[in-house]
Amino acid sequence: MVRGPRKHLKRLNAPRHWMLDKLSGVFAPRPSTGPHKLRECLPLIVFLRNRLKYALTYDEVKKIVKQRLIKVDGKVRTDIAYPSGFMDVITIDKTGEYFRLIYDVKGRFAIHRISKEEAAYKLCKVKRIQTGPKGVPFLVTHDGRTIRYPDPRIKVHDTIQLDIASSKIMDFIKFDPGNLCMITGGHNLGRVGIIISRERHPGSFDIVHVKDVNNNTFATRLNYVFIIGKANKPWVSLPAGKGVKLTIAEEREKRLAAKPN
Repeated sequence: MVRGPRKHLKRLNAPRHWMLDKLSGVFAPRPSTGPHKLRECLPLIVFLRNRLKYALTYDEVKKIVKQRLIKVDGKVRTDIAYPSGFMDVITIDKTGEYFRLIYDVKGRFAIHRISKEEAAYKLCKVKRIQTGPKGVPFLVTHDGRTIRYPDPRIKVHDTIQLDIASSKIMDFIKFDPGNLCMITGGHNLGRVGIIISRERHPGSFDIVHVKDVNNNTFATRLNYVFIIGKANKPWVSLPAGKGVKLTIAEEREKRLAAKPN
């Protein structure tokens, strides 16, 4: 039997959406423990080296990060394996760049640049609402934050708009039919659409039916639905494709149309 937590991650076992090739090494960077799960996060080293190409090697990433140049959600992170995840804001002050980690339609984290104004807040899904010691109500978000004394109208599965600097709730969106959502897991990962209805299945998984801009409908589990806007107006900017999944034939036509004759 192994003793203690695992400290390595083989390259072939790394999550597919990191898009690491299988021939350039045996191991992959194993994310540290943190606010996002191992298979749903993107370590800073993969973001800086494999996505942005700001470094060529592990060593170079270390040198960038140890200079305290990278912030995640407004906090300097010096761990190259820090697990940043869905809706996190990555700031590089030296280049004046701001990124939000958000899924594209293929289920990968897109390099999504945002403005300084948009980088001031993030959306968080409410996972749990409880009462703590001395009757203090608090909620827990999808990225592991605990926020005390929330608005009593906020319930589980709603989304809050969080001011990153003060960690205060600015606004919230209810989990209601007619609101815009993004799918954060399963086969429809990265798709954006409007909630039509919710089927309750006691003892099993509740199912949510969603319709996208092209009037395609699909169903997914309640846990995978993340509200991102009221009615059809998103509160965060979306990456290229706007969360609309095309069929293989439609993708081919789009590619051919973009090709110069």
